[in-house]
Amino acid sequence: MEDDSMKKNFLFISCEEAFHICDKSQYGEATLWEKIKLNLRFIWCRFTQAYVKKNRKLTKAIKISKVECLQQTEREQLIERFNQQLQNKM
Repeated sequence: MEDDSMKKNFLFISCEEAFHICDKSQYGEATLWEKIKLNLRFIWCRFTQAYVKKNRKLTKAIKISKVECLQQTEREQLIERFNQQLQNKM
């Protein structure tokens, strides 16, 4: 009995796991085996299909955006100011 459930879980993943693998894939961190399992889930699950579609749109939007991030020194200054303010409140 345990072997049957193990075989099912071996290939078929939950939506949550599919979403996690999709996110990992977006950043190039998913393994080939994870991508295969995601694609198996993608074939028949409309929720996974919708999530992957939205994730692809988000990835594309981020790649073409012209968002400028904080430099490391700016980030450190911001953290320092935040910690000072936090200490003043205590």
